[in-house]
Amino acid sequence: MIDMIMTSIIAFFILGGAFFAAVSAIGVIRLPDVYSRLHAASKSSTLGVMMMMTGTFLYFWYIEGHVDSKLFLAVLFVFITGPVSAHMLSRSAFHADVEPAESTVLNELKRDEMREE
Repeated sequence: MIDMIMTSIIAFFILGGAFFAAVSAIGVIRLPDVYSRLHAASKSSTLGVMMMMTGTFLYFWYIEGHVDSKLFLAVLFVFITGPVSAHMLSRSAFHADVEPAESTVLNELKRDEMREE
């Protein structure tokens, strides 16, 4: 009984991670500008990679019988660096005067920088 439950949890994490990675890939292809593409690439792919690594960690812990601390550290590293790198890339694109799509309703960063001048 517990084997079936753990196998289901492992499958949930790995398949859920694959789903979020696929959604991320579709978002990068379909979204109109660099800012929304970065959003798709950072949010859902970070969650997808974290879920797949968590499923792999659980697999090695429960099925193989040993704890791989490198996978735990990789999940932590992806959790910290993924959103930060996307934020820095979007700030760099903004300061390089990359225009958002015409469908963008509100650009608060541009409004804030207009006040400072």
